[in-house]
Amino acid sequence: MDKKQVVIVGAGISGLLACKYCLSKGLNPTVFDLESGIGGVWAKTIKTTRLQAPKDLYQFSDFPWPDSVVDVFPTHQQMLEYFHSYATRFDLMPHIKLQSRVNSISYDGPSSQAWSLWNGIGEMSSTKGKWNVSVTDTRTATTRVYIADFVILCLGRFKDVPNMPKFPVGKGPEIFRGEAIHSMEYAAMDDDKAEAFVKGKKVVIVGFGKTGLDIARECASINGPEHPCTIVYRRDHWKLPDWAPWGIPLTYLYFNRFSELLVHKPGEGFVLNLLATLLSPLRWGVSKFVESYIKSKLPLAKFDMVPQHSFEKDTRSCLILYMPEPDNFFDAVEEKSIQLKKSQSFSFYEKGIFIDEDNTQIEAEIVIFATGFRGVEKLKDIFESSTFGDFISGSPRVPLYRECIHPQIPQLAVIGFSESLSNMYISEMRAKWVVSLLEGAFKLPSVNEMEKDVARWDEYMKQSIEEYHYRSSVGALEIWYNDQLCKDMGMSRLRKKGPFANLFEPHGPLDYVSP
Repeated sequence: MDKKQVVIVGAGISGLLACKYCLSKGLNPTVFDLESGIGGVWAKTIKTTRLQAPKDLYQFSDFPWPDSVVDVFPTHQQMLEYFHSYATRFDLMPHIKLQSRVNSISYDGPSSQAWSLWNGIGEMSSTKGKWNVSVTDTRTATTRVYIADFVILCLGRFKDVPNMPKFPVGKGPEIFRGEAIHSMEYAAMDDDKAEAFVKGKKVVIVGFGKTGLDIARECASINGPEHPCTIVYRRDHWKLPDWAPWGIPLTYLYFNRFSELLVHKPGEGFVLNLLATLLSPLRWGVSKFVESYIKSKLPLAKFDMVPQHSFEKDTRSCLILYMPEPDNFFDAVEEKSIQLKKSQSFSFYEKGIFIDEDNTQIEAEIVIFATGFRGVEKLKDIFESSTFGDFISGSPRVPLYRECIHPQIPQLAVIGFSESLSNMYISEMRAKWVVSLLEGAFKLPSVNEMEKDVARWDEYMKQSIEEYHYRSSVGALEIWYNDQLCKDMGMSRLRKKGPFANLFEPHGPLDYVSP
């Protein structure tokens, strides 16, 4: 019997994982990526970027970090070397076509809107459609249409389509005499070019996430207080000086089963609901315990950087930020190499930006928007069908069952869009789940039941993280989420030896290596 053809879009972490697990089940995957190398967001990034999570939480389950990498938070170069080693170990490169732009995908088959069961299940003997994938080889400028039995989108949320703020006419970058770019363009420069770009310049960075922080530190180290860098941002989020508050590893506070008993879950039963309610004071106490440590280690109050919400809220929405060598950052703020300005809105004028709230002018020669990406738009636009595009973008969150498939889009999965606090092994679990689905290891519920489950997730996100409910994430529920995937695949949900270990020990990638 012919091997089923699977097209995977994206050769980042999720794409590599999807390819590896497809090969392990005898499928025939082809991976397309626009870049000249594998690695996704890690292929083009800022010189000083490091991993945000400890490497023990960010590794392939069956391919641990080599002993030669001693850093707890590896550099981006070490990350790329690790990915290449993984691709070599599992012979993935022959299946990856780089410098290949996927223009669009179109489904050739019956409409899904009348189905009671999702198409694309089992060994695909019941499938009646195919995907047409239009791909341009950027080296030869030739376009070819590939036919696929199944498509896996591993596009990622944090690259390709920049999120640029909109300004009223006459108040945007068009009137600015300097240069205004997105962080994506800065990250695409080689290290020497990036340094030359900002050297001796007054730089304003819009956004204070990981990318904004990294760029600000680079500018401060290059220019010092003679040409200060200004970070303009809307609100503060909790920043970790390390992963062991008061000497207790954060994994014992947020990455074990007991910690998840403290948290309400979408669709939970009476017992779990009661436990989470009764244990809510402990949940509050854990959050305050971590907050007290952060405030003791970082001079947040001195620089008006104390968040107005709890640490717990940032964990649920995946908005916590690890700040390596924090003393260096705050020394730069103290010496005015980095200046901080909080504002809900701003506009441009000829010589820089204008802070609307207090009529402050900040002179600049360069403005860099570290304002994230429009991941939903990227997913939507890859579909030739506007109907499928609307299915993907019609909800504040991308409405995926098990954060992997849309109930109304046949023979297609999305891996790596919904984030977690340790994205790699969650993406690996999703790759296992999708491939198990393709081989017929389990059956899905009806379309109606899947849509109800998606709606429960939406409602849960609205209640638990409020204004951040649009974010696609599993937050502080990684073990509970993995339990759902394990149950579907027929894997044991208990990944440790003994009840105490299962309840109190941290869970990580190596716990999920075996069936």
